[in-house]
Amino acid sequence: MTDEIHLRECREDEGQAVLDLWREAGDVVASPTDSLEQVKVAINHSAALFLVAESEGNIVGTIIGTFDGWRGEVYRLAVSPEVRRRGVARMLVDAAEKWMGEQGCHRITALVEKDHPWATGFWNAAGYQLHESMTRYFRDI
Repeated sequence: MTDEIHLRECREDEGQAVLDLWREAGDVVASPTDSLEQVKVAINHSAALFLVAESEGNIVGTIIGTFDGWRGEVYRLAVSPEVRRRGVARMLVDAAEKWMGEQGCHRITALVEKDHPWATGFWNAAGYQLHESMTRYFRDI
């Protein structure tokens, strides 16, 4: 792909394209929320910014940024292998950070697959720090 990369909000009718990108990117471990229904909920949620990066009419990157009034959180940063190393991830993170800052956010955390060195390397380079003293607990409902 040689076209410019444009960022915009994800549309509800693009849920399947997002799921396809997540599988193609291979960076995101599948979870119970990886369904078309749940992606549509995230796209339409008032506390979330669901951005896509687009090139030549194709979705080539995603990020979900949320702010709950206390902290910001980044989820589902994924970039197509075809456009990696072109600054797409950084563009997405910058846009999510800007939006969260406009909401009043002062701290952002990112969920990152610890077994993906390319992902941890990106977040380190982006100025994020690993929080050694915290562990994430979860339960599917």
